[in-house]
Amino acid sequence: MFFSNIKIVEKYNYLEEKFTCAYKWLAETDLASLPVGSYPVMGNTVVANVQEYTTIPASEGAFETHEKYFDIQYVISGKEQFGVCKRDGLSVKERIEENDLIFYEEPDLSGTVLLEEGDLIIVAPEDAHKPRCQADGPCQVKKVVVKVAL
Repeated sequence: MFFSNIKIVEKYNYLEEKFTCAYKWLAETDLASLPVGSYPVMGNTVVANVQEYTTIPASEGAFETHEKYFDIQYVISGKEQFGVCKRDGLSVKERIEENDLIFYEEPDLSGTVLLEEGDLIIVAPEDAHKPRCQADGPCQVKKVVVKVAL
């Protein structure tokens, strides 16, 4: 899946070396055996963060964006409903500069993508996203969030 607006479709190259390095790492690493933690993939440019959690009701989550990184969110096991919408027009609720996080008030309109084992989604700084949401009830998820520097 590739989702973008025509105004920025050529802004990023998702086949640039830093992305292909991340894709290769995801494909060739025994992700199921990795413990929770952070793993350098390509210096400080690409870092993988392994997470484990139980999904939450969508009403308890929040849309977020990042200024300095893309997220490649890859589900190792489990499933989640992943919220998506454009960043433009959203109302900022909180900024956490040291973690490159901006949280937003819930928008009137948004969509979701069902992410299951082996699925990934790439979100750019222009994409607001709400991860960790329940699909059809609570689910234990193991996921890798690969941070790719701009």
